Amino acid sequence: MSSDTDAERDAILAALTPVVDGIAATFGPVCDVVLHDYRKPGESVVAVAGSVTGRAVGGAMSEIGMRVLARGDEAEDELNYVTRTRNGTLVKSSTMVLRDSTGAVFGALCVNVDVSAVTQVHGLLGALAGLGEVPAELPTTTFGNDIDSVVDALVDVHQSKQRGSWAELDRAERLELFGGLDTRGVFAVRGAVEQVAARLGISRASAYNYLSRARAAHDTSTGGPA
Repeated sequence: MSSDTDAERDAILAALTPVVDGIAATFGPVCDVVLHDYRKPGESVVAVAGSVTGRAVGGAMSEIGMRVLARGDEAEDELNYVTRTRNGTLVKSSTMVLRDSTGAVFGALCVNVDVSAVTQVHGLLGALAGLGEVPAELPTTTFGNDIDSVVDALVDVHQSKQRGSWAELDRAERLELFGGLDTRGVFAVRGAVEQVAARLGISRASAYNYLSRARAAHDTSTGGPA
C-alpha cells in the first residue's frame, strides 16, 4: 500500500467525520452513526455519534463489517436492513462502503436507527385493528467494541444451530459450521482461526483443515472459487 493511497483514505475519513455528527444530530437520540476504517479491523471505529449500538472510538467492526471485509472490493452498500441487537433493540441500518480513487474498499459509513418504539406502535395499532400478523423473526447482530466478543458471538450462534457441542457434531455439521462462519466473514479477520479453534476446543491445525475443506466444498457446489 503506497503512502499516497493511505493519505487519500485518511483524507476521506477526515472529511466524513463531521458528517457523522450531522446525521446523528438530524435523527436525534434514536440514531447512531459509525465511521469505520477497515485497515484495522480490531479497532475500526474512527468516529461515532449516538449510543444505539454502544460503539466507541477504537472499537471493533461488527459481524456486518466482517462480511463486507470478506467480500473485498466486490462489497456493495447494504441499505435499510433490520436486525436485533443482543439486548433486543430493533435496529434499521444502512452500511455504505467507502472506496478510494482506485475503487478499493477500505471502510464504511454506518447509520443505525432504533425502530423499537415504531414497531411497538405498529403492533398496537395492528392489534386494535384486529390484524393478528406475527412479525418475522429477525437476525441478531452483535455490536461489540472488541473483535473477540464479535467472533465469539458468531461461533456461539452457528454452534447453537447445530444443537450440540463440537464433540457431538458429525463431519458434515462441522464443515457446515466452518462454512457458515466463513460466509459471515469471520476468517477475514486476522487471528480469527486461532480464536475459533480455542472457542471450540480444537487444535489450530484442525481448524485450518476444516476451513480448507469447507471452502473446497463451497467451490465444488458453486462451480468455482468463492
